[in-house]
Amino acid sequence: MPEGKTIVLGVTGGIAAYKAVELASKLTQEGMKINTIMTNAATKLVSPLTFQAITGRPVFTEIFDSTASFQINHISLAGTADVIVVAPATANTLAKIAGGFGDNLLCCTILASKAPVIIAPAMNTNMYDNLATQDNLARLKDRHFAIIKPASGRLASGIKGTGRLAEIETILDSIHQILGKNGDLAGKQIVITAGGTQEFIDPVRYITNRSSGKTGYSLANAARDRGARVTLISAPCALREPAGIDIFQVRTAEEMYHATKDNITRADALIMAAAVSDYRPQTISAKKIKKKSSFITLEMEPTRDILNSIKGDFLRVGFAAESDHVIENAALKLKQKKLDFIVANDITSNDSGFESDDNKVTIIDCSGEKTSLPLMPKREVAEHILDKVAFLLEQREQLRKRESE
Repeated sequence: MPEGKTIVLGVTGGIAAYKAVELASKLTQEGMKINTIMTNAATKLVSPLTFQAITGRPVFTEIFDSTASFQINHISLAGTADVIVVAPATANTLAKIAGGFGDNLLCCTILASKAPVIIAPAMNTNMYDNLATQDNLARLKDRHFAIIKPASGRLASGIKGTGRLAEIETILDSIHQILGKNGDLAGKQIVITAGGTQEFIDPVRYITNRSSGKTGYSLANAARDRGARVTLISAPCALREPAGIDIFQVRTAEEMYHATKDNITRADALIMAAAVSDYRPQTISAKKIKKKSSFITLEMEPTRDILNSIKGDFLRVGFAAESDHVIENAALKLKQKKLDFIVANDITSNDSGFESDDNKVTIIDCSGEKTSLPLMPKREVAEHILDKVAFLLEQREQLRKRESE
């Protein structure tokens, strides 16, 4: 987990420097130690005192600081960094880093450090598209720097184009991914489904459910942050696509089945967190159904059972959203679908489940053991589920080793 990690945050002289304050704030709230390095140009846009107030730590601007205790700043900062993040990174700073220059504290720190470096460029569109800038970015990629592509939109100059600093949440995703690369799921491939599928009635109407996708997306983020390679198969939802994850967007249960089947081949685990429609209209009207004074009847047919239809030697985790006899119904589903464990929750609860940020669940494994979790944020629920996944995958690995001896 990121708490206690040390981040060197490099802020350069682009107008997006003010956004780095929010990044520093969020990292500090997560319990990280932030050592901010500002170039001289950056201090003209945002006061160093702002970062000092947000992080509670000193801000560094000079290689040699006569007011500090005797330390060579770039050496001491480089040695303590778990990750170096340059956000925003101007075209000038990109050129210096790519060229191996060391004429300011930030560039010297990067040269002196063995920590991974994340670069988040932000600049005028023409500057970003310039062949020199693109060549510098390519050189940095070849050296395994993590480059976060800038967003498109309205720039400070008034034009629209690519060059806006990536969203802060996207930068945070990259930091979490790098910090977790050696986590307990490192080297594992996990497929996760999320959201509520949609079954069409006519070109404008469909049947769906109340799933927000929050549990599946929380699982995807948490698995990525523990070192796993994650494939997220998502039904429509209003959530931001997380960075560092392979995402496949689907709509119907049938589309979700095919996407899952195509991506499960080399997976170590499948976590079916999606709320998949149990039924779909038997026929879909080619034209919009007009409102009439009389009732209409929809003939429904079952959708494909994804878990029972996909075979393979991978860990299988299911979910049971129930309105009554929660534990009994979940245990029956666990057995019918031959799952390693199932996560059950009561959808009638007002403070958890569908659309909520929190959940209260019971984890039931194939031995019948039950673990009830109190109400907690869905991200914390995801961590508990992944604890179980990591434990069972480790057990499988140990069993394979014994059988091969």
